Amino acid sequence: CQLFGYVGIEAVLDQMKIKTMKTGFEFNIMVVGQSGLGKSTMVNTLFKSKVSRKSSQPGQEERIPKTVQLQSITHVIEEKGVKMKLTVTDTPGFGDQINNENCWDPIMKYINEQYERYLREEILITRKRKIPDTRVHGCVYFVPPTGHWLRPLDLEFMRRLSKIVNVVPVIAKADTLTLEERAEFKQRIQEDLKTHAISVYPQEDFDQDPEDRALNDRIREKIPFAVVGADQEHQVNGKRVLGRKTKWGIIEVENPAHCEFPLLRDLLIRSHLQDLKDITHNVHYESYRVRRLNES
Repeated sequence: CQLFGYVGIEAVLDQMKIKTMKTGFEFNIMVVGQSGLGKSTMVNTLFKSKVSRKSSQPGQEERIPKTVQLQSITHVIEEKGVKMKLTVTDTPGFGDQINNENCWDPIMKYINEQYERYLREEILITRKRKIPDTRVHGCVYFVPPTGHWLRPLDLEFMRRLSKIVNVVPVIAKADTLTLEERAEFKQRIQEDLKTHAISVYPQEDFDQDPEDRALNDRIREKIPFAVVGADQEHQVNGKRVLGRKTKWGIIEVENPAHCEFPLLRDLLIRSHLQDLKDITHNVHYESYRVRRLNES
């Protein structure tokens, strides 16, 4: 329909922005992997704050024990007036045991419990105006930097979890591999995922238009991201940068020439955060909701 003059439809964007800044929004992330792969450090690096664990005493961090018991910690973080209620779910010690049979069950149970909690609130006759959202929007899976193929444990975990949550695989502690080893390892992982028909985020089936497909194709070429986490700053050429200090120099976490952490951060926060939430609600939660209502 051709307009004769300015109507002001675009003002709805300002209204949505103001409302979001007042109410804030929720984002829930889960990290999975063996002990010692830097899961907690990576989450701290992503949000540039100590969000992965709570201190038992001021200035002293609580040591995360080796256990498969899930731990969820919620923080409210604010940047330029925008508030985000962030929940980090850690799965310390996943895959550490000698017998890892069905070790993914507690994780799947936790994810489904959050869907169930949301469903129960949603089907109430008198329900809240804003249902608390504890559903896991993204699961970052840390692959050990072996340089070989994916382990059967990794394949089975991602095969099961990719059906109920958005899984983003990353190569942990990528600075232990040379650039050639890293490129070869990434190619092998991509072949493994394709061979076993494991659909990790961003899934090809959910690309809505050619522009989205082109962007997501570039991301899929880079997955799994080879990342390095560090929550300490160092002085480099007169600037303070996040990095890991070695006797050969400083590995700059936010330098694309050193690692692919910036790609992971952009995917999870800057470009696809809302898409992660939309797919969780419209695809994974919807599948759970249909299944549960059919059962009852």
